[in-house]
Amino acid sequence: MSASYWLAAAHEPAAARAPLPGDRDVDVAIVGGGYTGLWTAYYLARADPGLRIAVLEAEYAGFGASGRNGGWCSGLFPVPVRALARRHGRDAAVAMHRALAASVDEVGRAAAAEGIDCSFAKGGTVALARSAAQLRRAEAEAREAEEYGLDLRLLDAAAAARICGASGVRGATFSPDCASLQPATLVRGLAATVERAGVAIYEGTRALRLSRGSVATDHGTVRADVVVRALEGYTAGLAGHARELAPVYSLMIATEPLPPSAWERIGLARRETFTDHRHMIVYGQRTADDRLAFGGRGAPYHFGSRVRPAYDREPAVFDALRRSLADLFGVDVPVAYRWGGPLGIPRDWMPSAGLRDGLAWAGGYVGDGVAAANLAGRTLADLITGTDSELTGLPWVGHRSPRWEPEPLRWLGINSARHATALLDRLERARL
Repeated sequence: MSASYWLAAAHEPAAARAPLPGDRDVDVAIVGGGYTGLWTAYYLARADPGLRIAVLEAEYAGFGASGRNGGWCSGLFPVPVRALARRHGRDAAVAMHRALAASVDEVGRAAAAEGIDCSFAKGGTVALARSAAQLRRAEAEAREAEEYGLDLRLLDAAAAARICGASGVRGATFSPDCASLQPATLVRGLAATVERAGVAIYEGTRALRLSRGSVATDHGTVRADVVVRALEGYTAGLAGHARELAPVYSLMIATEPLPPSAWERIGLARRETFTDHRHMIVYGQRTADDRLAFGGRGAPYHFGSRVRPAYDREPAVFDALRRSLADLFGVDVPVAYRWGGPLGIPRDWMPSAGLRDGLAWAGGYVGDGVAAANLAGRTLADLITGTDSELTGLPWVGHRSPRWEPEPLRWLGINSARHATALLDRLERARL
């Protein structure tokens, strides 16, 4: 079974790229063949075509979150702008959010320039409010955005319903800074693009240890002036990095294609992405072939930051997603695909990108990595080539999150927070 609907629809090639053939010397070794690693390779190759760049991937390009995510290319940042301003100042906080918003357009521009058909549609995103508590949160979010000059609008019930015909809508927030896309065709197209630019991609090559100047793999050692860690939810499996990022699972379902009569009721005519203001995150989009792709959190965190293929499938979470989708649109839709995978969460929920002593890194996107990975790739390319730019001064550059607690505290803390979040939503729902 395919890792996701997206990979199935992208007609993933059966033949994998060859693994590393033995020890190699390169200028830049990138560990991870997802968006972060491939965008970094893309912008490095453009900046300096003479660089020797190798991408090392344990499975195949797009195996991880890049080929399984919700298809939101969004300007969302997990740290609210006010909180970011308290840490780094107003101007830096606004610059961070605006750089992410601009990255949405950059993904679309680059995909079009490279002939990557990823069904990119910048329709924006609508976050519905379906209870009094959700409406209060929507209003507070809109006030904060207005205070900092960010483009987030509060919609009344009628305006929200014109975008998304969900049930019980009392209002919504709307941001134009989001595009829906086909994530697997983007990552596979990006891999092919960087190969044409001379970047070597070695699949089936697992990194065992990173150190200054080298990457030890199960197929040999790659020596490099700069080593880039771009593993996101798989970071914890790397020796010495077990507490850097917590791998938390997000699961998805996709329906069969829905008829025009259903879309007349559901809306999303511009392929807007959608969510609501509940505590437990859900997210969805109308695909280019008229399916509903819908996902959410709620799967357990596994002791010791373990990542296993079996964890991609939690029947209880899939059932909950189907019920949530039916509740949103008042119809029980046929589900054709179910899948999931881990995303990376830093202890302080602050993504980061940086370069120190020949070791570069980027990640911790907390599930909003499609546009953020592009921004990270451009930022790392500037840092590695020594290019002074606005990007290298953003507040996430060089940030180091605290390490997660050792087990069993990590397991207790993350899963307790998950249960508390679900309970809050149930209590609010009971008050409707």
